[in-house]
Parts: sequence; C-alpha cells; structure tokens
Amino acid sequence: MQSKAKTVDEYLSTLPDDRAEIIAALRNAIKKNLPKGFEETMQYGMITYVVPHSIYPAGYHTNPKDALPFISIASQKNHIAVYHMAVYTGALHEWFVREYKRHSDKKLDMGKSCIRFKKPEDVPVKLFGELASKMKPEDWIKIYDKAKQH
Repeated sequence: MQSKAKTVDEYLSTLPDDRAEIIAALRNAIKKNLPKGFEETMQYGMITYVVPHSIYPAGYHTNPKDALPFISIASQKNHIAVYHMAVYTGALHEWFVREYKRHSDKKLDMGKSCIRFKKPEDVPVKLFGELASKMKPEDWIKIYDKAKQH
C-alpha cells in the first residue's frame, strides 16, 4: 500500500487516527534523535530519512535520482513498518535485538531491514528513537558503499 502523498503532513492526514498517532510518534522520536545531515522526505510512498544528494551525490543505486534512504516509516495494509537500512547485520543488529527484548514482550517480526508491528501499541517508540541516534550519515555511507561492492 504505497501512498501517493507528496508531503509528510499530507501522508499523516490520510491515515486512520490510530495509525497517524503512532506514525507521528515514531516520526518525532526519529527526528529528535537522528544525527545532523539526514533529511526527512517522502520517498517510495513512505516517510523517509535520507542522506541528501548534497552529501552523497551518487544517490540510491537503484535510482540515482533518489537520495540514499536510511530509515523509513509507513502504515502498510496489515502492519506498521519501520525500515532501517543498516540494522540487518553486525553489532547494530545485535544491539537492536537485545534491546528489543528489554522493551517488548512481543516476538520480533523482522526481515532484512523491515520491522513490522500489527498493533500500534506494540511499537517501542523510544527504542526507535535510540536506534536512529546510532549512526551518522558518513557511517551509513561507508556501510552502503562497502555493501555495493559485493
């Protein structure tokens, strides 16, 4: 379910109240904690925090016109999704899995970069704020460039 909204406010206005509330809470936690250099935009129908072209001119390899995505949040048809492009491996992954168990008694529903929640009340907003603080744009660029080489 990809939104056609052009702005974050437009996106939030299209959501049912319970979804708008949790997406807005996630947005606030991420924006409050995200290191300088990332920018908020709408990309791929989701609220997305990107490394802008001014910092990483090459853009996203699948579509260089798009800025390099880092974190996205979305209200999907059957779940709330948080996409974190760097949380799927290594020390950050281990930290997140460990901390998730401390913040929630629910089973972690996680794909490579997608973390899904069926109910808004199950989203550990504070944890996602903390996760957002863990990586600067230059750290993400190094990981991304290295992954592209393989």
